[in-house]
Amino acid sequence: MTRAILFVVVLCFIAKCYGKTFTECELVQELRRQGFPEHELKDWVCLIEAESSKRTNAIGNANSDGSLDYGLFQINNRYWCSDGDHPGKGCNIRCKDLLLDDITIASQCAKTIFGVHGFNAWVAWVNKCKGRTLPNLHC
Repeated sequence: MTRAILFVVVLCFIAKCYGKTFTECELVQELRRQGFPEHELKDWVCLIEAESSKRTNAIGNANSDGSLDYGLFQINNRYWCSDGDHPGKGCNIRCKDLLLDDITIASQCAKTIFGVHGFNAWVAWVNKCKGRTLPNLHC
C-alpha cells in the first residue's frame, strides 16, 4: 500500500510538471486525427473540458472509493487502467500512459469505455453536457 501511495505521489508530481493543455481547435483536430466520429465531436470536447480542462496531465482527486481518474478523458484506475508497471484492467493499459501528450492510448481507451457505457460513463458529461445545446466548433 505504501508503494502504491508513493507511486501516485511521484506520478502526480511528474504530471504537474509536464503535460499539454489543448486549445479547443487543437483538441478538435487531434480528436479527428484519432478517428472520433464528427457527429460526436461536440460531446467529446464538452466532456474533455468538463473532466480535465483539456489537460493531458490531469489527475483527479480521489473518488469516494479511493480510485483516481487520469488524463484528458479522466479514465478511472479501478476499472480501466493499472497503476503498476504492467498493463491491465478493462483497457489493458498503464494509468501513467493516460498522462502522455500523445493521446493515442487514452483515445483508444476512451473509445472502449464509450463502446460499453456511452457518454454516461463520465459523470462530468452527464452533469455538464448531456441534454444541452452544445456550442458549435469553429475549427
